[in-house]
Amino acid sequence: MNKPQPTSLRRQLLLHLTIPLLVVLALGAIGGIIIARQVGHEVHDQWILDSALTLSSQVRSNDGRVTLELAPASVQMFEWDGYDHIYWEASSTRQGRLASNAVLPSPPERLTIGQPLFYDTELDGEAVRVVAIEKRAPGNAADTVRIQVAETKHKRALVASKIFSRWTPLQIAVMVLAGAFIWLAVTRTLRKVDSVAARLGAYETDRLQPIADAEQMPTEIAPLISAINRLLAKLSAEQDTQKRFIANAAHQLRTPLATLQVQTHRVLRERDPLKHDQALGDVHRAVTRLHHVTQQLLTLMRSEQQSEKHLKLAPLDLAPLAREEVERWADAALAKEIDLGYEGPEHGITVNGDASLLRELMGNLIDNAIRYNSHGGTVTLTLDSAPLRIQVDDDGPGIPVHERELVLERFYRGSSSEQASGCGLGLSIAYEIAARHGARLSIEPGQPGTRICITFE
Repeated sequence: MNKPQPTSLRRQLLLHLTIPLLVVLALGAIGGIIIARQVGHEVHDQWILDSALTLSSQVRSNDGRVTLELAPASVQMFEWDGYDHIYWEASSTRQGRLASNAVLPSPPERLTIGQPLFYDTELDGEAVRVVAIEKRAPGNAADTVRIQVAETKHKRALVASKIFSRWTPLQIAVMVLAGAFIWLAVTRTLRKVDSVAARLGAYETDRLQPIADAEQMPTEIAPLISAINRLLAKLSAEQDTQKRFIANAAHQLRTPLATLQVQTHRVLRERDPLKHDQALGDVHRAVTRLHHVTQQLLTLMRSEQQSEKHLKLAPLDLAPLAREEVERWADAALAKEIDLGYEGPEHGITVNGDASLLRELMGNLIDNAIRYNSHGGTVTLTLDSAPLRIQVDDDGPGIPVHERELVLERFYRGSSSEQASGCGLGLSIAYEIAARHGARLSIEPGQPGTRICITFE
């Protein structure tokens, strides 16, 4: 299968500029030749009209007869031409032909007194241009005299040929100069793009700096540069986030793995049954923490924004999911003697979403509330329909105001969570899942404790 050839922006610009220019120049050349030929025709038409008027001025009337008085020398001068043949004829309505050197075809239409009529015809097998003019016979108003002068078209063709031969080199020179100027202009303009491409090609993945001189770029390139800078900023921010995530994840996994290794060695060498059981308990807690951290990391990866195109939202009833999550965390609440409850309808809270992710969202909020609450506390999950929101209240130590933005970052653990076994991912996961469902997570002070609200737009 043949791969499509890459397109060249320089070639496209040159084609888009040169082809219309050539068309315009060609049309201009054709128009110029047509105009020049027309002007030449008008000049020659004026000459034969002047000749016809000169002949008409020589018409005389003697004893009631119309005559054309021309000396032989005048006739020779009138008929002489180095390129064309000159034909003429003078006739009277009553007397017929007065004088001529040829019989010219009659005009194609009736003449108007004093108005010349030009027309093309053939004479002796050659194309000729004829002018005919009619005037009143002198001394006899009842008679009219018609003067016709014809000329072959050799000079006219010669003039057109000369104009074309002199116009063509000029047009070629104009096209060559215009093409050179277009090439230079396109090449000079695209140097900006080439410089940007060179700078982008030299970027290192660990240093994604925006293009500094974007304001100095041409207006047409500035939006592209701005878009590239925004992309670089996003990539840089994402790169920093991923680096921080990997570093924190490595730290969070290293601790339970190291603990698990130490406790496993302790179990293998411990001979005292009581201490052996204690060591096994420590191994179990390390495995539980490792499982929790791993589960949180996998959930966070599932809720990443770049996977949003794979998310399929469908209408679902949020109330049964909320009640099931409350029941699923009942044992964890009982272990800390926490009163875990649900407030809301049994059904009828409809939302477009992904059931598994919304379960994770509510589960993380309940888990956080239980994990960071004190023994004997209270945790309540509430569903409201106007506006549609999920609300989790606890009466624990609460989150200080200056930490409410920070706790949404990955692996951040607040100052009130030193004794808890969390990994700092619960609220980050809830925030990501809420964002993918078009919802907003807010942290509000409780009475006492903390209230986490997920409000759907």
